Amino acid sequence: MDSSLEATCFRIPEQVLNSSGQRMPRLGFGMAPYPLVPPQVTKRAILQAIELGYKHFDTAPLYGTEKPLGEATQEAISLRLIKSRDELFITSKLWCSDAHRELVLPALHRSLRNLKLEYLDLYLILWPLSLKPGRNEFTIREEDVLSMDFGSVWAAMEDCRRLGHTKSIGVCNFSTKKLADPLSFAEIPPDVNQVELNPLWNQKKLREFCKSNGILLIGYSPLGASGTMWGSNRVLGCDVLKEIAKAKGKTVPQTKVEVDYYSKNRCLRWAFEQCISILVKSFNAERMKQNLEIFNWSLSDEELRRINYLPKSRGCDGQLFISKLGPFKTIEELWEGEI
Repeated sequence: MDSSLEATCFRIPEQVLNSSGQRMPRLGFGMAPYPLVPPQVTKRAILQAIELGYKHFDTAPLYGTEKPLGEATQEAISLRLIKSRDELFITSKLWCSDAHRELVLPALHRSLRNLKLEYLDLYLILWPLSLKPGRNEFTIREEDVLSMDFGSVWAAMEDCRRLGHTKSIGVCNFSTKKLADPLSFAEIPPDVNQVELNPLWNQKKLREFCKSNGILLIGYSPLGASGTMWGSNRVLGCDVLKEIAKAKGKTVPQTKVEVDYYSKNRCLRWAFEQCISILVKSFNAERMKQNLEIFNWSLSDEELRRINYLPKSRGCDGQLFISKLGPFKTIEELWEGEI
């Protein structure tokens, strides 16, 4: 391993999941690279992350990172970076083409084989809709988008937990209303809702709903996902956030690199202070270390006030699932007005 890497001298704070009682690290390592990178690059980044102190890893079959994560976990044990797999919190997800009752358990079994694991810590439904079986790619045809029979799919998710294949279950990209529906009938309520969250899309209504119902929010794209097909530079390019960054500390940062560093860490700290878990995504070792430097300080009341008054707009709008032939014919329908 890289001898220049040093493990963090503190533990990443944890959150107890309400339904399962499991402890989840509140800072996770996102593993949806864009563009895709070779498996060896992914594996090396995971090992570096473990050495630095990351414990929570978020993957999915569609990301192409389950196998490298499984290989990295085994190598981390052999290198004595961790004593056992139990020290890690590993999440994977159910893709839409497998969001049919009879396909949920086989899909989870495939993920476990890819990961070389006996169980997941968290298994999530990736989107609140289904696709025709076999469509295992992001290129989606209008005729393939289907309504999800959420009652039967969620029952299958509950079976996955009862069988011990995953310790916790949850959802991703669910609006307040879509999340309210399963709460009325679920025997095992969702522990988690993973959604886009950053200073320019703060999900205030959804945060309040989840808090009142014992559901933990996990925020992805906390920096706006610049460089991806769904993201932009609107968060890190925000003038208010740059001004806050320049006011940091006893000396004013003079270079763009310094401003970018303080902007990013203030975005991450803001998300952390909203009592949620956040996913960070960088395969750069130095940036991995910087993403951990958000726990021993706080934003001022004035900084929070300025961030909270920023204009809000969604970045990841789910446009690829909008279909004249499917359940959601407009973005407004998909998010039920939360846009």
